[in-house]
This record gives sequence, structure tokens and C-alpha cells, in this order.
Amino acid sequence: MHIDFHDQTNQVNESYIDLIQRLISYAADQENITQEAEISINFVDNNEIQVINRNYRQIDRPTDVISFALEESGEGEIKVIGEDLPVVLGDIIISIDKAKEQATEYNHSLERELGFLALHGFLHLVGYDHMNKADEEKMFTRQEDLLNGFGLSRK
Repeated sequence: MHIDFHDQTNQVNESYIDLIQRLISYAADQENITQEAEISINFVDNNEIQVINRNYRQIDRPTDVISFALEESGEGEIKVIGEDLPVVLGDIIISIDKAKEQATEYNHSLERELGFLALHGFLHLVGYDHMNKADEEKMFTRQEDLLNGFGLSRK
């Protein structure tokens, strides 16, 4: 799994990047996603994610993570198929400010919170959602199974 990391905050150290790289690669393997697949993970502050949230979701407040899936086909779109094209799953945007707030609120490490948010965003990119109760249960159960299987359980 190729992950292109961008840290606009200069607050995400190499150990967090390494952890997220290993966690997402593990999840991709468990979800049978080709190792040639690509995603980007962007770390921003609350101000930046609020702008994104307002512009794309019409919710004018900061959030913890937003995903933009590129492999989804919208209504009326034609799927482009090409054997030589890399699979670009999409972009994940994580607010480092929210991650720190939530790590404190949930009484676990920033490492656990960043892993949780990155994995949550990744699952959205590969088709999971939580728009209704059944989908929410399926996604959140899978999320916890992957976190625990990787060794990043709640502590």
C-alpha cells in the first residue's frame, strides 16, 4: 500500500507516520486490497478541516476525519477500467487538533487516536459507511477487529 503523507501542522512525528503506514497496510491486506493501491493522508488543524467540512459537507465546524473516495462511481458516471492504471482509493484528512482533544477525552494515547482515525478514513475509502444502523454496526465492528488484530486496542 502506497501512502502519501502530508503534514501541514508539523506536529506528526515519524513514529506516528510509521504506525499509520503499518496499520493501513495491515488493514489493506485484511480487506484484500492490492498492495499497489494508493491513498493520501493529510494532517491539518481544526481551522483547515472546518473549511473542508463546510465546503464539502455543509457542516460549519471542525471534525476529526474526512475521506474522499476516488473509486466510487456516482450516478451517471462511467467507470474507467485499465489494467495498467494504479488503484487510487482517495484522500483522508485528519485534524491533529481534534485527534489530541479526543485522545484526552477518551483517555487513550494520541497514537491510538491517530490510528483509529486513519483506519476509519481508510474503511470509508474501501466502501464502508455508517449512514444507517446496520452499516454502522458492520463498519464499527470491522474497525475494532482490525485495530485489535493489529495490536492497537483501547488502553
